[in-house]
Parts: sequence; C-alpha cells; structure tokens
Amino acid sequence: MSARLLGTLGVAGAVLSVLLIGAQHLADPSIDPARSTISAYGLGGFTPLFDAGVLALAIGSACVLAGGVRSGLVPVRSAAAVGFATWVAALLLVVAFEKVDWSVGATPSGLVHLYAGLVAFVALPVAVGALARLRWGPGWPVLAAVAAVAALLWLSPFVIGVVSAPWTGVPWWRFVPIGLVQRGLALTEVVAVVIVALWVRTRETAELEGAR
Repeated sequence: MSARLLGTLGVAGAVLSVLLIGAQHLADPSIDPARSTISAYGLGGFTPLFDAGVLALAIGSACVLAGGVRSGLVPVRSAAAVGFATWVAALLLVVAFEKVDWSVGATPSGLVHLYAGLVAFVALPVAVGALARLRWGPGWPVLAAVAAVAALLWLSPFVIGVVSAPWTGVPWWRFVPIGLVQRGLALTEVVAVVIVALWVRTRETAELEGAR
C-alpha cells in the first residue's frame, strides 16, 4: 500500500471519528459538552458509536504512522514513531476498557480507560512536535508544530488545576470546564493527525514527481 493511500486513509479515519462522536451529542443532548467528558458517550446507549469513532481515529492514525515510515518521513527509531505508536495503543485501550462511572465508583477497567486517555492526549503532541523538529522547514513542519503547541496549551489548564488544588481546595476536574477543554484538546489532536496525514501524502507525491 502506498504512503499516499495510507495518508488518505488517515484523513478519512480522523474525519469519520469526528462525525461519529459528534453525532452522539446530537443523539443524546442530555450530556453537557462543557462539563461531561467525551468518554461519557461510552456509558449510554450509544457505546458502539463511541467505540467506532475512537477505533476510526486509531486505525487512521496507524495508517498515518505506516505511511510516514514508508515515505521516509518518520524514522522507525525516533520519538515521533514511538509517540505515534503510543497514541494508537492508548486509543485501543480506551475502547477495550470501559470508562469509570463515578456514580458507582472506580473500577480497574475504568482506571485503565482513564490513564490510557491521559497517555493518548500527551503522546500525540509529543510525537507531532518531535516530527516537526526533526523535519523543520517551511510548510507542513510549521503547521505540525503549531498543532502540537496548541494541544499542549489545551493540556495546561489540567496541569494548573492539579498543581493548585492543595492551595485552592478545588479538585482539578472542577478547576476548568473539563468537557469543553477536553473537546478542544481532542479536536486539536485530530487536526494534528490530519496535518501529518496530508504531509505524508504530499511528501510521496513530491518524490514521485521528482523521479519523473
């Protein structure tokens, strides 16, 4: 399979993910997007739709990684490759283990889901930032760097909430509108995946044109 096709599949997976998970909010407007996490969609009657959305993103991201390696954009032994692989693996764990239902209490499965989500949110901007630094120059590297920085900025309110909790007495999950910030972070990371996918596509296209 060509890198160009893998990049296309990466874009398709990311877009499909947004459509599937976005449709859940329309189907279940009782979930508050400002205060409820995205994973809350996985506890209702639309769990298969949530799982399909996350799987679409994981498969699409795996295609982007494979395309990046195939085109020579992403070295196998690099922080970018490790970060992308970690992101994909963490997304698969998010699907495999059900979210914590805090009205019932924490469960081992729910805690795996929680920490896998945290790892995923951190791993992707690290991977994309490392790739941008590795291939620095005008164009796609700049866009990738901007997306990575934007994702890390979305993460900063959570960090501030955790650090300030002993002094403010406010739990980190109430320090910010967790649902709103998480959705902004998730959308930014989906955009980052699309940027790298398009980068993979254009890299192979440029190489093919240069070989003519």
